[in-house]
Amino acid sequence: MGDQQVPFASSRAPELLMNVQWIHGTARRDRSGEPAIQAHGVDPHTVILRQSKCLSHEAPFMYLLFGNERAVLFDTGATADPASFPLRATVDELMANWLAEHPRAHYELLVAHSHGHNDHVAADGQFLDRPATTIVNRELDAVQRYFGFTAWPAQIVTLDLGGRVLEITGTPGHHRAAITVYDPWSGFLLTGDTVLPGRLYAFDYPAFLESLERMVELVRGRAVSYVLGCHIEMTSIGGQDYPLGTRYQPDERPLQMTVAQLFEVQRAARSVADRRGPSRFDDFIIYNEPRLRDQLGLLSRGLLHRALPRRTNH
Repeated sequence: MGDQQVPFASSRAPELLMNVQWIHGTARRDRSGEPAIQAHGVDPHTVILRQSKCLSHEAPFMYLLFGNERAVLFDTGATADPASFPLRATVDELMANWLAEHPRAHYELLVAHSHGHNDHVAADGQFLDRPATTIVNRELDAVQRYFGFTAWPAQIVTLDLGGRVLEITGTPGHHRAAITVYDPWSGFLLTGDTVLPGRLYAFDYPAFLESLERMVELVRGRAVSYVLGCHIEMTSIGGQDYPLGTRYQPDERPLQMTVAQLFEVQRAARSVADRRGPSRFDDFIIYNEPRLRDQLGLLSRGLLHRALPRRTNH
């Protein structure tokens, strides 16, 4: 009897469970009050993971998507040490649970990245000796080669997980090897650090604008449920972000954004194309090729925040 096939190509995910309270750090200085990783299944074949702010102020999100032949993990977080950040063990458990429900004689894992900054690749080493596992190097040439890009970044390529076929396009600007992923099964548009509820660091602004154009064109012909980045940095108050380095974010806004908010990012980015540095909007802050003084401003605000007496709010 063959492996049971999930009909990814002919159907859509059931109701997506996105009403979740994410771990967001603790007010206590001992920082022992929450798990290192939170894993939330939004449907039976899709898991969003978040690293604790107690381990890293970056608290990146990671995405584990299951297909009939293999799963893909996008990003490996900001901490290498498996003792404090057991990402490999967590993924192994999630895969074992999925395979218990969908037995297969052979099943693979692909480890890839939204982009190559350190807070998204730190735990790659945990997977080096894992059987049936491929790790895509974070460098641009490796990304192009593995995914089959021949016309980077504008080309749309596909990644077949076994019936669950993802569409991937290049979206540099924040990072030269950044990608955006569309998953027809869940409707997710995974945007890495290019679009998220927080600070959008556009180190190459012309490339950033072109990438936003490609994102907008991509979603126009597709059913997108949510736009999902890799961090939350905005509070629930419009235009207000948490200081850099914040370890406790009790009033952060939701991770998920809408297509309308993606369009707003594009409009806002166009409007500040001639303005270097930060420009603040309700749902995000655009850093147009941040200068040294912009970076020092972020750092000084973060240091001041950490020096102040501990509070139970932002």
